[in-house]
Amino acid sequence: MLSAILLIVLVGVLAYYRAPVIVWTIGLAIWLLALQFGFGVAVHPAVWGVFALVAAVLNITPLRRAVFTGPVFGIFKKITPPMSQTEQEAINAGTVWWDRDLFSGKPDWQRLLSFPDPKLTAEEQAFLDGPTEQLCSMIDDWKVTHEDMDLPEPVWQFIKDNGFLGMIVKKQYGGLEFSNYAHAKVVTKIATRGGTAAVTVMVPNSLGPGELLQHYGTDAQKDYYLPRLAKGLEIPCFALTSPSAGSDAGSIPDFGVVCRGSYTDPRTGEHHEDVLGVRVSWEKRWITLAPVATILGLAFKMYDPDHLLGDKEEIGITCALVPTEHEGVCIGRRHYPGGAAFMNGPTWGSEVFIPMDWIIGGREYAGQGWRMLVECLSVGRCISLPAMSVASGKVATFVTGAFARIRDQFGLPIGKFEGVDEAMARIAGYTYQMEASQDLALTGLDMGEKPSVLSAVLKYHNTERMRKALNDAMDVHGGKAVVLGPRNYLARAYQAIPIAITVEGANILTRSMIIYGQGAIRCHPFVLREMKAAMANDGKAFDAAITGHINFVISNVFRSLWLGLTGARFAGSPKSGVTARYYKQLTRFSSAFALLSDMAMFSLGGSLKFREKLSARLGDMLSNLYIASACLKRFERDGAPKEDIAVMQWAVENALYDVQMAMTGFLNNLPNRFLAGVLRKIIFPWGQTLQPASDRVGTQVARGIMEMGPMRERLTRGMYRPKDESDAVGVLEPALQAVVATEPIEQKLRKMGREGKFRTITAKERLAEALAAGWITQSEYDAVARARKLKRDVIMVDDFDMGMKQFDEKLLERLIF
Repeated sequence: MLSAILLIVLVGVLAYYRAPVIVWTIGLAIWLLALQFGFGVAVHPAVWGVFALVAAVLNITPLRRAVFTGPVFGIFKKITPPMSQTEQEAINAGTVWWDRDLFSGKPDWQRLLSFPDPKLTAEEQAFLDGPTEQLCSMIDDWKVTHEDMDLPEPVWQFIKDNGFLGMIVKKQYGGLEFSNYAHAKVVTKIATRGGTAAVTVMVPNSLGPGELLQHYGTDAQKDYYLPRLAKGLEIPCFALTSPSAGSDAGSIPDFGVVCRGSYTDPRTGEHHEDVLGVRVSWEKRWITLAPVATILGLAFKMYDPDHLLGDKEEIGITCALVPTEHEGVCIGRRHYPGGAAFMNGPTWGSEVFIPMDWIIGGREYAGQGWRMLVECLSVGRCISLPAMSVASGKVATFVTGAFARIRDQFGLPIGKFEGVDEAMARIAGYTYQMEASQDLALTGLDMGEKPSVLSAVLKYHNTERMRKALNDAMDVHGGKAVVLGPRNYLARAYQAIPIAITVEGANILTRSMIIYGQGAIRCHPFVLREMKAAMANDGKAFDAAITGHINFVISNVFRSLWLGLTGARFAGSPKSGVTARYYKQLTRFSSAFALLSDMAMFSLGGSLKFREKLSARLGDMLSNLYIASACLKRFERDGAPKEDIAVMQWAVENALYDVQMAMTGFLNNLPNRFLAGVLRKIIFPWGQTLQPASDRVGTQVARGIMEMGPMRERLTRGMYRPKDESDAVGVLEPALQAVVATEPIEQKLRKMGREGKFRTITAKERLAEALAAGWITQSEYDAVARARKLKRDVIMVDDFDMGMKQFDEKLLERLIF
């Protein structure tokens, strides 16, 4: 019995710590020796023989390859599904970073905490406090979206003159060369004031000519275009999406044929005869800034039927820069995205001849366009839409917290009703998750990483959380958010939600195919190595990968079972105190996720990529592991403030609960029901033990954003705060301060009313009567009168005359106040 227990412990320890094969061999040999000489149990020579044979096969590489991994390699090559060129380039794009740790089943928490905290330089902070603040003050979003349908010319010029279009351009070309963190914070701040301006600024700094030129452009292209982009002399757009090829960019129908021709360069006016180039035809839609662009980034499929470039006829997707004044280029019409008025429209052209040196990177980069795009996408997708989502969360937190404290019903601030505080907790918790997730990814970007998988996680989960936060904010505001007008600070963001959900990869596709489809191959410690070995027919590399993979699976079986049985109580944690249990649970679910991932690939093989519901749930597991870890990182970065414990708990506990539910949904739907049952017993030996954040925690979060305190301040830092009390957002903080300060006086007046002390009827008359009777002082009277006026400004919605011209309320205000 004792020897059996020792064997179980030995196997468990070796598996838990992922001991290499040689250590397993030595450990089991010692156990057999102890069994025979220590416990006096006769070990049959046949047992020693089998052990020696297995040990030899596992430890002697040539023998292992001949007996075991070689035959497996043959089968693997046959069942591995073929991968298209576009899939290969997408898989190879970018880098893996913290997502690899989460996929490993053994996250290195010290590594996470050692990542540098993102910081702004003095120059970047000055830009946020100066030009960005000034730009926000110039924006009247109602006027932009309802009246002008465009940014005013002074705003356009300010954006150009102050380098907003060249934040990513290096200083040697006249750009600002900001960090990715600074770039995101600029977009976030602008987006808290107006989505149209934010999109106008973010697109030239995201995936487009500037980014592509800096990575792949020729020296001549960089020297000409980058200074002009930095100074706003050029407005760029990038035309990729076609009507018949949305998310499937690899199937774009736009094409160009290599030929010789003539053209006049619109930049210089010079005419060129008989030059090698491409005759391109295209029709693109949904192209941001296309109606006003001066330089068109164009993606098309390139063909060389006459073999003017070489033996290859189908060259592949190619990216070129085309001045929009060039003959045959058509722009000028626009789409009108709901809720925003940024310039977006179609561009088209038929058999437009462009010279070969207009290809980004020149002739040698012909056919390399898809690789170029997917390599750069991971950067822009980490910044633009996630930043706008963070901005929406900050605004929703700021305005909803104040409104719910100012607005009362039945003598109580509406934020103190439990149904309302539940929605408010979600708003604050999602905002915490969104910013924490993006800040961690920005840390990776500024360390030189290009986390392609995490960029997809951010794009999907931040925009979905933005949708939920704005929905909740609309619900809390009720009628205030229904009526369109200058006072409605939520409606335009709410209307614009479908834009963020759709662009840069539709969310349904991103969740169901991209996050896990790319993550499983890129982040898994062994799968990509195995696939590369199969494609290269490299048996030696496959042997090393598959051996490690088997050990990895065995380890995760034991780790998942042990961590499940113990509730991860004995797992390590880099921190003690309130966060320790969260690190332990994340370790547990990281191991379980790694096991489920391997079992999905094992049981479904190549068909897994067509099982989009299962793939989506695996993606949800990885995503929420990342979100929870990012929230813990943020909490430590902020100095583990006690005021933020509740919102951190809400964010982490709900992310962990989402991981658990994704695993449950996966196991409920795994086709191999026997395997699903075994995995359920390993991962959830006591059932589903995690719960979402409690009502008590949610109430603490909701109260925290209704108060002028540290939690509210940290959740809304970096947003634009108007100082003008006539502004719908600017009035909120003065109103909040005034209402809270005068609450004791209002309670005193209500009590006097219940006691029948007043002879008058209206609130205005009773306030005057209390002053006249000496029940309140003049300063108290003035404070209450001001608080009531500010409160009314917050609550009121716009009304218009029948011609939709705004009604003048000044007379009515004088009558009331």
